[in-house]
Amino acid sequence: MQATVGDRLVIHGKAVGNAERHGEVLEVRGADGSPPYLVRFDDGHEALLYPGSDCELEHAAH
Repeated sequence: MQATVGDRLVIHGKAVGNAERHGEVLEVRGADGSPPYLVRFDDGHEALLYPGSDCELEHAAH
């Protein structure tokens, strides 16, 4: 996965009925756009994230 600042991440619920989480990439700390990413989720929580298979990247228009 290759991300840039401003891209959006969607983490899908792992079980039926679990809500998706949406967030914006604030920093890319890996080389050439690779993880880890500092992400601010829509609820205001910030986390350092290594995306898994349940994560989808939506590229921002730059």
